[in-house]
Amino acid sequence: MVLTLGGWVAAASGQESAGSGGGQGNLAELGAKLSNPLSDVWALFTEFDFNWSEGDISDGEHKFGSAMLFQPVLPFKFTDDWKLITRPIVPVVFGTPVPDGINESKGRASFDYKNGLGDIQVPLLFSPNPKPGSRWMFGGGPTFVLPTATTDELGSDKWQAGPALVGVYKTEKVTTGALGQYWWSFATQGNNKPDTSNGSILYFYFYNLPNAWQIGTNPTITYNDKASSGNKWNVPVGLTVAKTTKFGRLPVKFQFGIQKSVVRQDDFGQDWQVKLNIIPVLPALVKEPLF
Repeated sequence: MVLTLGGWVAAASGQESAGSGGGQGNLAELGAKLSNPLSDVWALFTEFDFNWSEGDISDGEHKFGSAMLFQPVLPFKFTDDWKLITRPIVPVVFGTPVPDGINESKGRASFDYKNGLGDIQVPLLFSPNPKPGSRWMFGGGPTFVLPTATTDELGSDKWQAGPALVGVYKTEKVTTGALGQYWWSFATQGNNKPDTSNGSILYFYFYNLPNAWQIGTNPTITYNDKASSGNKWNVPVGLTVAKTTKFGRLPVKFQFGIQKSVVRQDDFGQDWQVKLNIIPVLPALVKEPLF
């Protein structure tokens, strides 16, 4: 195990050194690639979310919740001309406020806190290898939601599937684009919960600064078609600062962001969020085309 980890660190260090230029230039290039959902860099995205939610049923009082999102990003050469990027998201909820009955006279809910594993998302993105000097990248494919939640409140109890589309524009200084996903339920795991129809849009913009720093934004808009009027959308805006450095010999990107939802669910929804990302770079363990 120690030898394997050491080999990964050495290979990741070699991957970082393979870029043009030296030192911070290589790290800056890695940081920019990690901002691109269609890049060829293997990495372990680990995100810690701290959320403050409120709404009518909380009488405007904010409720705090926290979670960790684990997302290994594993690009494969599918053929000589196409690549396949897998980006599974595994949510581990440390504690989230869940309404537990409503006082009819006051119109206000009491809240209980739930923790455990949430539903896992698995998008599979196919993208053509860009031509040298190309500034545009596109991809698409199926995306799935697996009913892996450990409690009913943390998931839908539904198998879900739908399309995923991504577009990226990049220059020497800027990486920007959007990743959209939409899911419909097609089978029930356990309890007879309502069918689902929901989606998300991750939109991002990062500007490269000297010494492998970046500044930008990367919020995720969510939409639930089955929710009542006034409770379908959550639209955050925010600011993110990132730095790519080395932890020992291993390249690691750190991101810190703050977001405010300019549109949120009327009844109860996320209002503020603080995000911390720790993203170690891994060597590409599969280098030959799959087909």
